[in-house]
Amino acid sequence: MGVDDGSSRKRRKRRRSQREEEEDDDNLDDEDLDLVMENTGEGSRSTQSKFKRLKQRGRDDGRPGRRSRDLEDIFSDDEADGAMEDDEDRGDRRRDEMEDFIENDYSDEEGGQAGSDDEMRIRGARRVRDNRNVDFQGLGLSENALADMQDIFALDDYEDDLVLADETEQMEEQTRELQLKDVFEPSELAERLLTDEDQEIRQRDIPERLQLIRKPFKGLELSPEEVTEEVNFVSGRMYPRMNFKRDLKEPFTAACRKVLHYINVDNYEVPFIYQQRRDYLIYTEKVPRSSNETGELGYTLRSEKMLAEKELWQILDLDTTFRAFIEKRNNFKRVYQSLKDMGIDEDPIVESQLAKADAVEQIQDLHDYVHFRYAAQLRDVQLMKSNSTRAHRRPGGGRSIFEKIRDGRIYSLVRAFGITAEQYATNVSVGRKREFAEDPDVLPEILAEQYVDPPECSTGNTALDAAKAMLAQEIFHHPAVRNAMRLQWFVNCVIHVNPTEKGVKQIDDQHQYYEFKYLRNQTAQHFAEHPELFLKMCKAEQDGLIEMVIEIQDYKRFLSSMHEFIISDNYSENADAWNRERKQVVDIAMDNFAKMFKKSVKDEVKSLCESEIQKAINYNFTQKLDQAPYKPKGLTLGEIPRVFAVSNGHGVRGKDAIVGVFMDEDGRVTDHIKVDSLREEQDKDYLAEQIRRRRPDVIGIAGFSVQTHYLCNDLRKLVADKDLTVTDDDDERSPIEVVYVNDEVARLYQNSERAKTDHPDFPPLARYCAALGRYLQNPLLEYVALGKDITSISFHPVQTLLDQDKVKKALETALVDIVNLVGIDINDAVKKPYIANLLPYICGLGPRKASGILKTIGINGGKVTNRQELLGIAEDGARDITPAMGVKVFENCASYIIIQHDPRDIYSDFFDGTRVHPEEYDLGRKMAADALDYDEEDINDAISRRGKGAVVNDLVKGRLERLHDLILEEYAEELERNFKQKKRAILESIRGELMTPYEELRARFMRLTPEEIFTMLTGETAETLRERMVVPVNIRRVNDRSIQARLDCGIEGNIPAEEMPMVAINARPSYYYHIGQTVQARIETLDTQGFYCELSLREEKINQPRRRILDLPQEEWDEVREERDKARLAVKNQEETRTARVIKHPLFKPFNSRQAEEFLSGQSRGDAVIRPSSNGPDHIAVTWKVADGIYQHLDVLELDKANEFTIGRVLRVSGKFNYSDLDELIVNHVKAMAKKVDELVHNPKFQSGSKEDAMKWLEKYCEANPKRSSYAFCLDPKQPGYFVLLFKAGKNARMGCWYVKVVPGAFQLKGTTYPDVITLCNGFKTMHTHMTQRAQTQGGGRPRI
Repeated sequence: MGVDDGSSRKRRKRRRSQREEEEDDDNLDDEDLDLVMENTGEGSRSTQSKFKRLKQRGRDDGRPGRRSRDLEDIFSDDEADGAMEDDEDRGDRRRDEMEDFIENDYSDEEGGQAGSDDEMRIRGARRVRDNRNVDFQGLGLSENALADMQDIFALDDYEDDLVLADETEQMEEQTRELQLKDVFEPSELAERLLTDEDQEIRQRDIPERLQLIRKPFKGLELSPEEVTEEVNFVSGRMYPRMNFKRDLKEPFTAACRKVLHYINVDNYEVPFIYQQRRDYLIYTEKVPRSSNETGELGYTLRSEKMLAEKELWQILDLDTTFRAFIEKRNNFKRVYQSLKDMGIDEDPIVESQLAKADAVEQIQDLHDYVHFRYAAQLRDVQLMKSNSTRAHRRPGGGRSIFEKIRDGRIYSLVRAFGITAEQYATNVSVGRKREFAEDPDVLPEILAEQYVDPPECSTGNTALDAAKAMLAQEIFHHPAVRNAMRLQWFVNCVIHVNPTEKGVKQIDDQHQYYEFKYLRNQTAQHFAEHPELFLKMCKAEQDGLIEMVIEIQDYKRFLSSMHEFIISDNYSENADAWNRERKQVVDIAMDNFAKMFKKSVKDEVKSLCESEIQKAINYNFTQKLDQAPYKPKGLTLGEIPRVFAVSNGHGVRGKDAIVGVFMDEDGRVTDHIKVDSLREEQDKDYLAEQIRRRRPDVIGIAGFSVQTHYLCNDLRKLVADKDLTVTDDDDERSPIEVVYVNDEVARLYQNSERAKTDHPDFPPLARYCAALGRYLQNPLLEYVALGKDITSISFHPVQTLLDQDKVKKALETALVDIVNLVGIDINDAVKKPYIANLLPYICGLGPRKASGILKTIGINGGKVTNRQELLGIAEDGARDITPAMGVKVFENCASYIIIQHDPRDIYSDFFDGTRVHPEEYDLGRKMAADALDYDEEDINDAISRRGKGAVVNDLVKGRLERLHDLILEEYAEELERNFKQKKRAILESIRGELMTPYEELRARFMRLTPEEIFTMLTGETAETLRERMVVPVNIRRVNDRSIQARLDCGIEGNIPAEEMPMVAINARPSYYYHIGQTVQARIETLDTQGFYCELSLREEKINQPRRRILDLPQEEWDEVREERDKARLAVKNQEETRTARVIKHPLFKPFNSRQAEEFLSGQSRGDAVIRPSSNGPDHIAVTWKVADGIYQHLDVLELDKANEFTIGRVLRVSGKFNYSDLDELIVNHVKAMAKKVDELVHNPKFQSGSKEDAMKWLEKYCEANPKRSSYAFCLDPKQPGYFVLLFKAGKNARMGCWYVKVVPGAFQLKGTTYPDVITLCNGFKTMHTHMTQRAQTQGGGRPRI
């Protein structure tokens, strides 16, 4: 459609341009017009208005159009003031100019009337057409024929239509408003969330995240029966994991029903449900009790939480899963109904299994069954749907072998097995034998002869095999059998690990994958408890290091039990024969199940493990987000401290200075400093003076090396020595705290574009310190500000093995939970983008709606006075406010939008700065009035004078203690009794908010543990660095009593004399070791808090490093395989390893043959490498380049060696060429042979390419010259150092092949040496002639070649 429109549009444009050119040709130019007008007495054109001609030509297309709206203005609804007025003014002026204009372009024949615009355009087109000089007679058309043709084909009307279409298209192009998609690339629009779909999400009054979740199921509405089914689906999967101490299945199901209603009907997000509908998530019951004093019966309320916030997210995920199931089931029902519409009777298998199906896999089983059982009918349905008019389907065309069997004679043989797939399914499903097989009276082979069905099954054996395959397929496709087998595989399967050849070599006992290298007999439940283990296994299998083997535990016993369900109980030769065939049927079916479920089990276990890791990532991130600002002494929880953040980077002396920044309580950097070190007293005084002047509440420190640890000690000493203090909680002076700060955000921030924008004049280390300070002030804001970079932080060791979308989902869920716990000051968000980063995570919102809200607030004046204004409702009624959101989104987000209360503003509401939802404002005001004992008259009087919030304002001015006198339980009972509303938790929440609006509910700031500090400064963990490990160390200082060394991670180490080798002690350590030397040492003790270790250089300890000990039962680790692989690998390594020789020669390289070839690949012919030989200590090898891709490896025997490390005085090659040193060998042997190779390669008889290419050339040459003999040389890659001599004595002669060997300074052919190529060619011809003559003399024929 689009292509046709485009092509037709192009054709119309070409026609329009052609007509315009013709019009221009027909129009008179200015000089001609002047001459005509003078001759007719009308005067010159110069005496008339020049504007008349312009008016006749119409509107100037060059006028400026409307300015296109850019990305920043897309959400702006207001237009520029006065735009419409300007347009009207221009219109009026235009009308004034046109009032005196008289159209007189038409001839008298047209009556002088212009008519409609369409008629004018048509007449203009006809004038153009009439002016065309077409020689119709030259075309063979008479006038009568031309008139008839015009009448028949309506040519005039066709041209008129073309004119109208062209003009309409022109008007559309001129009036169409420029859109964003006309200016920006689709990818850019998608990145900025400005596509049409994004706009739709932004405008719909449904929470953004719910819209995205439901996107795959758009238009799917659940029936009441399906809603009930979903409640059972969700509660049935969640209840077994809840670990309640008593039976609460019924109240738990009721809670799930409520939550699903809130999500799917009310469109509430999880935070709203958890905080504003928490009463429906708590099960409360009255437990009778009696008073010991009065004996009166009473009761005690016992409450138990049914669902926590994390369970609400699980319900949301299960809702998505259920909808996917419903959609797949509906699709299947449509397919099944189409079969029934074709006249197929109801299938009892489908009917029964469909009623019981509750998983997508079971629906897929039904799909497979129907496509197997009714394949032909489904093809007919497809043909009917496509309304095909083509020829009828060829009988039998496209049918599978099983359809042919079902429709042929062999299916009678299938029935002869005495048991159907349905009967077998019954036995398997119930787990015992209910249906019994019946044995035919004849043996299977004999009976099969009666059902031979050529051509596919032309013998009895093939017919019997086909019948077994058919019955096996029916069993395999039966939904009930599949369901039972799936349960067997998932419950009873075990997983083994077999290392590949690559894995055997690469995975040693220090490798991260060693823990599962020979793992055996592991269940799916084990991996559910250790999800990271299975994900590592999947990665290792992907890398080709291992292979996972999945099978049913004790498979022989399992297979035997499956056999029992199909065999008969009779005892006879005939029964035994049929039972053998039936067992083979089960074997075939079980093999198919194995292929199917091995992949299913792996995928299911992997999905389960990823889900567990996803939960772990969510939990770990939540712990990091759930931190209040750091609380120094003297501040309350949640109050923002002033911070001095300091770091020395890598701490390299003379390179990295100490940099620090001071931040005030608003997060602004007030100053930054730089000192070289804290060793000089003047630097200490300067730093102390800056701290006294800026008065920080806390000093935060972090860095990239162990040197930061020493800086921390220096700062703590400075604080103590210089008496740097703050006021503590008891109004006394206490030393300023120096604390380590988690720097994972700061490391990402320091070199980011955001950091350069925030602090353009700061060096990276100062930006790093700024991020440390903000982290101390509010960790949540720092994590949110990272945006997409948040996935760069590791929240779990195997996080990288998860799909990034799953990681992002886990992180987003944590952000939504904590951001809605904290809330957001909307007016701060409008002014500060750093705060606005929180808005997309507010309940009901998202990045699209958040950006729209901020723009709308900007349009409304940039400030929100109360929450109602977000709906476009102004309390004073004097302003016209644009709604920032719809009612449903407002319901979700209102209680998390903070608007600070201003007692001076009559329209400011105290509750707008609390977690109380607007729907509960009246309830809160009623509580305030009851606490103050106000009657109706007092309430009305206060409201009339001071607005709706007057009563609450009176309460919070100093009489909050009266709230404790309220009996909320009785109030809650009254609300539930009269209004059927549960409000116990909500009432408590309102009281809490009245006393402390938006109280800080986050946990206290988490100080880093010693282990976390150790990892931050060294990069090492308990797994990568521990005692008894052998590590490289660099010697820093040597004396007779000890050696000071440093590990690569920066830890200082000490090696006492008793831990040195005896040879070093006897010869003095300073003679044996030197500063800067790197040696291998074993860690004896490790102090992670002091960043210090004791080391040993003793050889016996280094040879016994720490081995990973796996505490596994014998049956779970294949020790036999491990020992066998170790022995095999040791032998192979022994063959491959050799004594490393160092030969002082410029051509010597410690290469093997492959490395030598790679080294020489880019060099010239004759270049060589001398390398060690695997033939023993008295051999060396020389590899030289013969040609591209061809290398000869020479074995050189060393004779008369002084010792095993020296070169032999005699070097013998090929047993006969002797040389006195390597230089002589290279020049007189290698270079001499290379020279001969060059000589032959440049000969005209040499053919480049392979041997096959040379043979083809020789064949073609002889075909072109049938009576001539010819020969050619080529290289043989399989025999480096040899040439192939190919010859053919005429067209019909056999191809001959001899080999020419290159030796130093000569060529050898059949034992004869030739000094050059000419002599070689002559010798070949002579030799071939003699051999031919001898062959003819001895009996005719040609010589053997």
